Order: sequence, then C-alpha cells, then structure tokens
Amino acid sequence: QVELVESGGGSVQAGGSLTLSCTASRYFAAMAWFRQVPGRGREGVAYAGGRSTDYAESVKGRFTVSRDDVRGTMTLQMNNLKPEDTAKYYCAAVATSNDWRSPEYRYWGQGTQVTVVS
Repeated sequence: QVELVESGGGSVQAGGSLTLSCTASRYFAAMAWFRQVPGRGREGVAYAGGRSTDYAESVKGRFTVSRDDVRGTMTLQMNNLKPEDTAKYYCAAVATSNDWRSPEYRYWGQGTQVTVVS
C-alpha cells in the first residue's frame, strides 16, 4: 500500500519560515506539493521530478522544493511566509494529467496545516 505522510506544519508569523516534509513508502519519479483553503480547489505549489523543479508564480523566490531519494523524502522550504500562504498543504505522487499543477494525482498524503499570522 502506497503511503505519503506530510509533517512540519504549524503556525508562524508573517515573514517567518517553515519546512514541510513528505515521506513516501516507495520511490516516485516525480512528486508535487499542493495547498488548499476551505471552499477552494487544490492549488499546485511546487513540483520536483528528476532534476527539474517548478513553482507556482505566487511562491517563486520564497519556496524551495527538494528531494532525498535515498530517504524517500520531499521537502518544501518556505521562507518569507505571507498570510495568503495559510492553507492545508498536501504532497502528491503519480500525476494523471500532463500539467503538474492540475490536482489529478493518484496518491495523496493526509495534509499538514500551515497558518501564517500577520
């Protein structure tokens, strides 16, 4: 059974930093981070596949995604956090569409809450 487990969420003041981790029960060639606020769809935040990374425009220059394939983890370093970054963050694997930003993935974690207070 495939399992993705996120950790590292919490509450932080605007301008602060948080590091999220996703631990996978098996290797995936590509993985992504999404976030969701109540009443809205999931938004693609960052992608890491092979040597490639990509980001949503709203987080470029502030967030960094990395992977440790030996340990089976994907990390999202979030700096200069803003109140609009408040959301539940999910990791995902095995995209079923051609656009990593589309929330069409076969596997999802349970999510971790990030709250940024001003």
